[in-house]
Amino acid sequence: MAGIRIKDIDIYHPSKKIDNDFFIQHFDEKGIDIRGLLTALGRESRYSIDNEEENSLTMAFEAASNVLDKTGLTGADIDLIAYASQTPEYIFPTNSLMIHRLIGGASHTICIDSNANCAGMTASVEQVSRQMMANPRIRRALVIGSDHVAPHADRNDPVYYANFGDAAAAVILERDENSVGFIDSIYQTDTCVYGNSMFPAEGMANLGRRGVGKGEFNVKFIPFDDSICVDAASESINTLLSDNGIAPETIKAACFSQLSLPNIRAVSDKTGIGSDAAVYIGDEFGYTSTSSPFVALHKAVTTGKIERGDKVLFWTVGAGWQNVAFVMEY
Repeated sequence: MAGIRIKDIDIYHPSKKIDNDFFIQHFDEKGIDIRGLLTALGRESRYSIDNEEENSLTMAFEAASNVLDKTGLTGADIDLIAYASQTPEYIFPTNSLMIHRLIGGASHTICIDSNANCAGMTASVEQVSRQMMANPRIRRALVIGSDHVAPHADRNDPVYYANFGDAAAAVILERDENSVGFIDSIYQTDTCVYGNSMFPAEGMANLGRRGVGKGEFNVKFIPFDDSICVDAASESINTLLSDNGIAPETIKAACFSQLSLPNIRAVSDKTGIGSDAAVYIGDEFGYTSTSSPFVALHKAVTTGKIERGDKVLFWTVGAGWQNVAFVMEY
């Protein structure tokens, strides 16, 4: 049976880089000290869109173009395009359809948009891998994750305004008769905080009836302890590895959600994943939402941390919340 492997990966981020001092000054003027928060989350800098020409869709196109150029492929070589975002630039037509047009996709190409919030790209790669295993017509798939949260963040909210960065990641999945590739996945859902992060705050129907006033197309966020998913994530990962006979020490790279450095350390500790295996990019990129585990993968690949045949573990969490984890051979 053919394996579904990651042929290659690339990313895109805006050129403007903002460090913590900008946000510290912003909140100091409001009488809010965020130094402890930024230290706890592991933030130092992040890249940020600073013009009206860029958005989640344009970043997705740039990341897709980068990985196609890198592999010498064109849009006509892609059989499925999956676009994952919780801040899509358009509701319809699908953003994947727009990417298809921009890269010159073939007429037989499947185009789908996906939204599992911050877990979106991880869930999309997992779901597309499963689909490719069942559908021999799909030889190559382009999966893109991109979020631009800043326009929808309340500037009085330290978590959303100071935490996020802008970036997109794109991977090409390929059917390969000589590789293992995708191995297995596991999900776990607990809706205990389903109402703590909601966007748009008033719901789409209400916005449609009343129009959109200033601040109404923002995220409604009620702070909660984000570590609540750590035990569940650890349980899921331990089950995933055990069911597939994979020893934790054989994981060469752990590409986890970059929401919180303490969470990465806690999940690594509870699953026996070595601290040197966990990849951290949240200090440079901030939290890039759906793309964050794959920006981490990009770092692991480009720095030589992993080689072909190495096992890579992915884990992330989406608002509400839902854990997603999968393991594959790179």
